[in-house]
Amino acid sequence: MRFRWLAAMAILLSWSAATAVTTQAADKPARKPNILIFLADDLGYGELGCQGNPQIPTPHIDAIAKAGTRFTQGYVSGPYCSPTRAGLMTGRYQTRFGHEFNSVAQKSGLALTETTIATRLKSLGYQTSAVGKWHLGGGGMGGPEYRPMNRGFDEFFGTLANTPFYHPTQFIDSRVSPEVQKITDEEFYTTDKYAERAVDWLEKHKADPWFLYVPFNAQHAPLQAPKKYLDRFPEISDEKRKIFAAMLSSMDDAVGSVMKKVRDLGQEEETLVFYLADNGGPTASTTSQNGPLHGFKATTWEGGVRVPFMVQWKGKIPAGKTYDSPVIQLDILPTAIRAAGGEVAADWKLDGVDLLPYLTGTATGKPHETLYWRFGDQWAIRHGDHKLLVARGGTKSAELYNLAADIGESKDLAAAEPEKVKELQGLWDRWNAEQAEPSAPKEPPQQQQNRKQQRQQKKKAAADAAS
Repeated sequence: MRFRWLAAMAILLSWSAATAVTTQAADKPARKPNILIFLADDLGYGELGCQGNPQIPTPHIDAIAKAGTRFTQGYVSGPYCSPTRAGLMTGRYQTRFGHEFNSVAQKSGLALTETTIATRLKSLGYQTSAVGKWHLGGGGMGGPEYRPMNRGFDEFFGTLANTPFYHPTQFIDSRVSPEVQKITDEEFYTTDKYAERAVDWLEKHKADPWFLYVPFNAQHAPLQAPKKYLDRFPEISDEKRKIFAAMLSSMDDAVGSVMKKVRDLGQEEETLVFYLADNGGPTASTTSQNGPLHGFKATTWEGGVRVPFMVQWKGKIPAGKTYDSPVIQLDILPTAIRAAGGEVAADWKLDGVDLLPYLTGTATGKPHETLYWRFGDQWAIRHGDHKLLVARGGTKSAELYNLAADIGESKDLAAAEPEKVKELQGLWDRWNAEQAEPSAPKEPPQQQQNRKQQRQQKKKAAADAAS
């Protein structure tokens, strides 16, 4: 009798404990997803294995596309470095606040009236870090208020602008000081060190939801790479291409290291990951390839603004898929905010949209019917499959292309479809009227003077050689 009573009590206590644990688990709020953004520099649409280029293996970057969704028509709002970053950080066309050229980052930086994705995520309880190339001010004439540590990031490890890979310039490790520091380590290679710091930061902040932004300076010039990466490509005889390949292999390893750490922490299913490039490749200077696209960095052709772009969130976003409607880097901010459980307020006046409903199939239609670009005298509008543009190397008149039939922008339809030209020109004109004037000239006066002197010297040298 006593035995049966003890057995019954044991069962009752066991059931009570299990119920308590279950209740506590149910009462505990779900962890907010981590946000991870990898940004490549000057990569080129035609690079990466998942983009169809087998010459340089990129298994770790390709794994993001395999585990998630790759955008075949992924765009950026600026055809080169700083403007694209300004749009990424704010979710707004950077021309709305005058950030049209790289010179803005030299003169001042990202407008202090703008709120960054880091600041918005901090307000939702996130730990934040930027590791890599900032290029949004605080290193030229702009003061420390433009640096990442004052734009929503708890920590910064990287350079304020473009830099060599060895002995990087304008370098800050905010754990040491908020001021620029000199790197004397002869073995310091930015891509590798960025991976090391990112992994270290993740370990230190694994208990809280985190936002990690990793803007590599790879594949930007100058082309530099350690021997261990160069040795991976003995079959490439062109020296410039070989270094480019080694740099890309290093960046792929860095992505792999960070993603491995996320997995080791058991947080891959809790992490929304983006990988994209800031603009098209500057083919002539670095060998970067833009695949079937016409044009290159710093132009409004497809080769300047269409980039490798992919997203992964295991268990939430379909794996191994491609998404064929146009998206743009401006979409990352609202997508991250909504994933984090935040609301996107109308007074933020964003141009990007939350992509998750489109990727999961709960929303129909396209995220964007129309996309716009302005870059000095160059401009473009994509409306549906048609694109109207004025671009460097073109006719200097508005050219019209049907991208669905002509991804390479080879058949100008402007003369054959004047009504379509008029329609798209009107749309762009209305959008352009909403944009601010550039807050800095395309090139600072001294740089303009230097270029003028270089042209004069070349002209004189050619004349002397001819005589």
